[in-house]
Amino acid sequence: MKKYKLDYLEQLEAESIYIMREVAAQFENPALLFSGGKDSITLVHLAQKAFAPMKIPFPLVHIDTGHNFKEALIFRDHLAKEIGAELIVRKVEDTIREKKLTQPKGKFASRNWLQTHTLLDTIEEFNFDACIGGARRDEEKARSKERFFSVRDEFGQWEPKLQRPELWNIYNGRIHKGENVRVFPISNWTELDVWNYIRKENISLPSIYFAHEREVLEHEGQLIAVSDFIQIDENDRISTRKVRYRTVGDMTCTAAVESSATTLDDVIHEITTSRISERGETRIDDKVTEAAMEDRKKGGYF
Repeated sequence: MKKYKLDYLEQLEAESIYIMREVAAQFENPALLFSGGKDSITLVHLAQKAFAPMKIPFPLVHIDTGHNFKEALIFRDHLAKEIGAELIVRKVEDTIREKKLTQPKGKFASRNWLQTHTLLDTIEEFNFDACIGGARRDEEKARSKERFFSVRDEFGQWEPKLQRPELWNIYNGRIHKGENVRVFPISNWTELDVWNYIRKENISLPSIYFAHEREVLEHEGQLIAVSDFIQIDENDRISTRKVRYRTVGDMTCTAAVESSATTLDDVIHEITTSRISERGETRIDDKVTEAAMEDRKKGGYF
C-alpha cells in the first residue's frame, strides 16, 4: 500500500495542532489571544481541529484598545458565540483610567504601547500560565527570534538571548511561579500560507480583508482610514478609495492597500505578486524606530 504523504499545508496544520495539544497537556490555565484578525481566526480553527469533538478547552481573550475596526469586533463576537467559546474582553481604556496612564498624543495616537499593561494585568487577574497567539516569524525581524514556547519572566518581560532550545519537536513549558509562556503555533507559516489554508478550509473572515470602498487619509504614501481616533488637519488629503486590509490592527496604526480583490483567489494573487511584507506595507507603529517591535516585546507586548 502506497504511503500517503502530507502536502505542505497539511504539515503546517499538523505541527500547529501538535503544539496546541502540548499547551493543553503542559499548562494548567492557558488562553488564546483573539482579536478577530485572520491569524487569530486561523488559530481558533486549528484549536477546534485539535480538540474535536470537544469545545476549545481554553478561553478566547481580547485586549481591546478601543481603536478597533468595527468589522473585526462584530466578527469576534459572532465567532465566539458560534463555537460556544468563553470570550474575555479587557479594555485598555479602563487601564488608562485606573493606572492614570498618559494617553498618547499626535496625529495617529496609537494605544499599542499601552495595551501591554492591560495584557499583563489580565494574565495576573486570571492566572494564565500560557497565552497562545498568532505571531508568525515572517512578519517582522523581532518575531523571527521567538521560539514556539517563549518564556516571559515574572514582570512579563522577554529576553531574546535566553531562548530555550526546541530540538526534535520537544517543547519545554516548565516555568517558575509568576512566569508566563507565550505560544506561537503558526510561527512557521507565512502570510501566503495562512491565506492558502483559509481557502483550503473555507474559513470565514471579516469583510475588511476584501476590497471595499472606504474614506481614507493619504499620509506618506499610506492610506489610513478616516475615524474619530486620528487627527485630521486642514491640509490633509482625504478621498474615497477601493481598499482592503492585509492585517487588522488598530485604526490608528494600520494602513489599507488599494485593491480590487473581492475573492480569496484574488487576495492570494495580490500577495503572490507583492514585493512588500504585510507589516512593512501596512503598520505605521513598526516604523517608529528600527527596533520598535523588539522594544515592545521586551516590555511585555505580545
